[in-house]
Amino acid sequence: MKKISLLSLVILNLQAGNYGSLLLQGNCITCHHETKAISAPSLHDIQQNYLNAYAKKSDFIQAMSQWVLAPDAQTSIMTQAVKKYELMPQLNFQKDVLEDISAYIYETEFK
Repeated sequence: MKKISLLSLVILNLQAGNYGSLLLQGNCITCHHETKAISAPSLHDIQQNYLNAYAKKSDFIQAMSQWVLAPDAQTSIMTQAVKKYELMPQLNFQKDVLEDISAYIYETEFK
């Protein structure tokens, strides 16, 4: 019984990680490459800026998901990126989806 519980926990954990990746790949990667700034800042650059401002995971997730929910140049922590690439459009995602994506960005090492 313990083996089944442990296996279930591992599978659920893998699925949760894959879910954030899937959301990011399906929604963000069009503009945000993992390591190269092409038409928007790279995910690595975004991650580093948010980590510098919000080291605690819950603060990082809250700040990033709230900003993407309602992009605003005046509340951006990446003012130079807004000047270079312009303001990200409002995308009408649900907050919980943005929180899942933000958590994935916090936890992932982009190389």
